[in-house]
Amino acid sequence: MPRVHRAPPRLAAAALIELMRLASPALPVGGFSYSETLESAVDAGLIADLQQARGWLLDQLHLNLARSELPVVASAFNAWRRGDVERARELNQWVAMTRETRELAQQSQQMGRSLVEWMRQRDSDDPLLEAVAAFGPAPAWPVAFALAASRSGAPLREALIAFAVGWAENMVQAAIKAVPLGQSAGQRLLDALGEEIPRAVDAAIVMPDSQRQVFAPMLAILSSLHETQYSRLFRS
Repeated sequence: MPRVHRAPPRLAAAALIELMRLASPALPVGGFSYSETLESAVDAGLIADLQQARGWLLDQLHLNLARSELPVVASAFNAWRRGDVERARELNQWVAMTRETRELAQQSQQMGRSLVEWMRQRDSDDPLLEAVAAFGPAPAWPVAFALAASRSGAPLREALIAFAVGWAENMVQAAIKAVPLGQSAGQRLLDALGEEIPRAVDAAIVMPDSQRQVFAPMLAILSSLHETQYSRLFRS
């Protein structure tokens, strides 16, 4: 008899809409105002065209995001679903300790605080919101996003894809402004990142704590340089 392949369960409309909002550049957390060192790379002559921007962002996806922030989102998502505040706090502390420059720490903390405030305005009675708001030195962006995604009712993999797509949207917009690139080139960048995001997400989901890491020295160096760059479009 022929094998019957069951269709995967459909994502509920409400959960899909919530993930789309979390991934949108319109989310009021200020992600659009950071370039995550891309502007500094342009200033240093490392990115001058579409091909170089593509290579840079694909490397950043696999060498940085897939090995650090995406695994944190995955672990924090599961912790929030269990109501395990201490595990979420531990992950938050890891993020805080692994931001290599003041600029990168500021981005994570400012975006995390903004997202928590956005959630509190929508639902002030959830005790988990009070818990994450008390995290020191501030709620980290991946941990706050994981809480928001866990409240959406969406599955883990879809939540991580939304996180990665939100990052890709912001980075492509930064490339369009800083390189600069045209809108069509930006869409080609999104195509390239979109092809690789599922693989990065799948790797992050199964990554144990012992393999989670932040080792991107060029990003750290460029972030330090960006803090004193003479002319900047993006926050430092």
